[in-house]
Amino acid sequence: MFGIYLKRELGRRKKAALVIALGLALGIALVITVNSVSAGMTQAQDKVLKSLYGLGTDMTVTKARTAPTSGSSGGPNFKFDAKSSSSSTQSSDRVQTQGGQALKSSLVTKVAGQKGVESAVGALSLNVTKVDGSFTQGKAKSSTSSSGSSGQGGPGGGSSSSGGAPQVQGGGANFNVNSYSVVGVDVAHQGLGPLSTMKVTSGKTFTTAQTGSKVAVVSKSYAKEKKYKVGSTFKISGTKFTVIGIATPDSSESDTDVFVPLKVAQTLGDAKNQVTTIYVKATDSKQISTVKKEITANISGTTVTTSADLASTVSGSLSTASSLATSVGKWLSIAVLAAAFLVAALLTSSAVSRRVREFGTLKALGWPSRNVTRQVVGESIVNGLIGGALGIALGVGAAYAVTAISPKLTAQLGSSGGGGGMGGGPGGGGPGRQASQNTLEIALSAPVSVTTIALAVGLAVTGGLIAGAMGGWRASRMRPADALRSVS
Repeated sequence: MFGIYLKRELGRRKKAALVIALGLALGIALVITVNSVSAGMTQAQDKVLKSLYGLGTDMTVTKARTAPTSGSSGGPNFKFDAKSSSSSTQSSDRVQTQGGQALKSSLVTKVAGQKGVESAVGALSLNVTKVDGSFTQGKAKSSTSSSGSSGQGGPGGGSSSSGGAPQVQGGGANFNVNSYSVVGVDVAHQGLGPLSTMKVTSGKTFTTAQTGSKVAVVSKSYAKEKKYKVGSTFKISGTKFTVIGIATPDSSESDTDVFVPLKVAQTLGDAKNQVTTIYVKATDSKQISTVKKEITANISGTTVTTSADLASTVSGSLSTASSLATSVGKWLSIAVLAAAFLVAALLTSSAVSRRVREFGTLKALGWPSRNVTRQVVGESIVNGLIGGALGIALGVGAAYAVTAISPKLTAQLGSSGGGGGMGGGPGGGGPGRQASQNTLEIALSAPVSVTTIALAVGLAVTGGLIAGAMGGWRASRMRPADALRSVS
């Protein structure tokens, strides 16, 4: 009986039901769209942070470089001997650690033993400055000049002739300067650290047996610049390396040009048993801040940087859009949804007022107030579900439209402090940070999750209940006498 009457009444009031459903649908669609765009923002930020951190890395441990002592110079120092032949090319490499003050390798084990740390691995960041070219010696030529004037150059007087000073003509120097970054990675733990964000697209990566081998994996951009292929060789400070793999970063461009085994890098940089950065993975990603405090308290003098710290260095349209989606978008969704609920409740209440004769007659025939209330609430819930279905369709359509359009957002990566920036030459930052701003372009997507759909269904039912509760309360207060007074 209830179902039949419910179906008949909804059929009689199609326009009113559609208006109520559309009001709820617009509010629900906006919520779905904002939630989906926010999820897309989160994915975009994660993509940006991957270019700053290794995949699976929750934090890094570094130590700020101390100020140089008086009279010392932290810059490169090159010494060459001049040669008479311009055809003789001279070359010199300067290898320096970068990324802050070097840490003892034993500190990696100490960090790994802290509470809440799942694993830790060290890396050594180097900057190589290569200068090569040639000198050309100039030739000294003397010039003579005579003077017609006489002078008294000594007893007896007489005229004098003076020779001109020798002059050097020609000569000079022609040198090229090439600076690139080298990172030493722990070949036994490549899943954590700077190489974890790279995918080897040609050749192969390191094996655990290549701890001391003179082999290298180079980034795709650097290999293209130097025309390296798998099997190519090059030298770093006189040491010959063989390219065994060419790697492509998962996102953006690689900040590291060359990857070599950690022990080999320590030899190149004269940094035996030292690292510049310790990559840390926490046992629980929700406890990262707690783990950071634990490491900072137990290992003095170090700087612990988390993904949240790096996120604060990301600026550009991505940061602005994320703020709008998480703050303005959230409150706008709440306001529109509240308005939709209120409109649905008022329309339902107004519809009840126009059904005085109907409800009064039903009560006169013996319907208790709870049945009248149930009837109104039932109709409102059905309207809410219809609105929810329309809202889900509109919201999913809007989300897919955003994904199809894929608007481009820019993210500018600045230095996060605590050790300078990567790529800034000696004394720069660790393998995951940059001193100069690097701009990335990220395509925005709006993924729709099952949780978002479940939220939409819950909102639809809630809207129906709110509207039905208000209408049902008003209908339950009607008396049978009201129906008789409305009969003309």
